[in-house]
Amino acid sequence: MRAMKLALAASLLIGAQAAVAQQQLSVATGGTGGTYYPIGGGLAEMIKKHIDGYDAVAEVTGASVENMGLVWRGDSDLALALADTVYQGYTGTGAFEGRELDNIRAIASVYPNAVQIVTMADSDIESLEDLKGKVVSVGAPGSGTELNAKALLESNGITYDDFDARRLNFNETADALRNGDIDAGFWSVGPPTSSILNLATTNDVRLIGLSDEEIANAQKDEPVFAAYELKANLYEGMDEPVQTISIPNVLITSSEMDDELAYQLTKMLFEKTDELIAIHPAANDTTVEFSTASTPIPFHEGALRYYEEVGADIQDKQRP
Repeated sequence: MRAMKLALAASLLIGAQAAVAQQQLSVATGGTGGTYYPIGGGLAEMIKKHIDGYDAVAEVTGASVENMGLVWRGDSDLALALADTVYQGYTGTGAFEGRELDNIRAIASVYPNAVQIVTMADSDIESLEDLKGKVVSVGAPGSGTELNAKALLESNGITYDDFDARRLNFNETADALRNGDIDAGFWSVGPPTSSILNLATTNDVRLIGLSDEEIANAQKDEPVFAAYELKANLYEGMDEPVQTISIPNVLITSSEMDDELAYQLTKMLFEKTDELIAIHPAANDTTVEFSTASTPIPFHEGALRYYEEVGADIQDKQRP
């Protein structure tokens, strides 16, 4: 009996030690109505399942700009952020003028965000120019959506002075459109996104397309922008494709992350991608080729090791 008690005690001690050894990673995402939250949640589940010694949890945040600060300060281990926000933070330009977050590193570019401008089907808004004089949600304060909206508008000669700007998150924007409190709203998110899907099932909505000239103007100011076509039938009632712009979403970390952990995270992302696709279709674009073609800042040393192992074409700017 005494031997059994000793064995049980030893087993409990080993279990307790294992629990203590389990390190928890924080994954900063965005609002629950966007794509960051399900993608981040999926990454957290994959970390628990595939990376020994680590647990992970997805955190709801204000998205890109806030996420950069969280990783820079060490309050989050991983985060999703738009490529223009990542580049500005790393270089200390734009929204980060005067504060260079030079410890930020990339694991990968995961998928492209599409700027989606939504109005009600019976609205008289047909173009960017028609937003003048209207009530428009430009995204949550400090979000990548707001940065993208502002860049797109200003590159085409439109400022916040030209309309009544509201800074609402995705779910708030959908609710405000549904209730008639705003005339149009911006989303910069991987399509399709739940808040627009839900809105389109209960209301007749329409997406506002961009002209070739508007896209070219945006690209002059933000080279990370690329033309993107929202496919027909993406949302209920959307019979025709809609032309817009897209921007990559980058999974970032700190240069202080352990090299082996960064390597394992990168390997997991690209070798278990089917698990992420099952959570959100935006992950169909999660490939080594997309990542190395799109990432605007240096990769973490551990991530770089994986890219080199698989023979990826790495750009000079992507090396620390």
